[in-house]
Amino acid sequence: MHKYAKYVEYNQGNLPLIISVPHGGTSKIEEIPERKSGIRGIDKNTIEIAVDLIEHIKKIYNLQKNGSKIPSFVFSLVSRSKIDLNREKSKAFVRSSKLAEEIYQFFHSKLEEYVYHNLVKFDRSLLIDIHGFESNKRPSGYRDVELILGTNNLKTLFSEPGPKKEHGKNVRGKIIKQFNQIGIQIAPGHHLRREYVLTGGYITKKYGATNIKNSQSIQIEFSDKIRIHDKELRNKVLYNLAEIIIHELEKDFS
Repeated sequence: MHKYAKYVEYNQGNLPLIISVPHGGTSKIEEIPERKSGIRGIDKNTIEIAVDLIEHIKKIYNLQKNGSKIPSFVFSLVSRSKIDLNREKSKAFVRSSKLAEEIYQFFHSKLEEYVYHNLVKFDRSLLIDIHGFESNKRPSGYRDVELILGTNNLKTLFSEPGPKKEHGKNVRGKIIKQFNQIGIQIAPGHHLRREYVLTGGYITKKYGATNIKNSQSIQIEFSDKIRIHDKELRNKVLYNLAEIIIHELEKDFS
């Protein structure tokens, strides 16, 4: 067992897909001091969301008789109050902690390793960074949604801007279209309404298309209703999301 396995759960899959969870860990390691600034709360059940999404992807591939397919994944098991893996290194932990720095480096080295493995083997890579939000904490005046997508205005999906008429054909556009059709509120989803839009954090920007050619990334934030309160909604969301992701990847396995 690797010496960092108790801090980071990871595995290399056989799809050009990586799922990361930087804020789902609950381990409060005594040797690592608490961060003094920034958000420190846990994105509850985001590791469980990621595991369920992986299971949906595996089941759909098996039903299609395409053999055993599984994404790569990297999950932080450490509390965000100790290390924030979705921030640049200088702001992610108390700098005096050597262990925090080593865990941070290991987490990101795995993401980078899997991205470049995908680029070599498949000539492409897609990273989905999973987060959570509390519905009652959204800014006033914004409509209630269950998912929020972040792609830094599509810069994490494309290195060069494309025509607006093509926006709906990328993975972000396909997710928005599908969830609007099945009646699950998503942002951005209605361009004429006031939307709570995220650009995506450090992970999506670092491993996205503007930094690494042919490497795409998207941040997906799930509401507390999906993560904690409504199992039926969770299954519906993750099944539809898995189908969209597989459709996006299947041209590599046709």
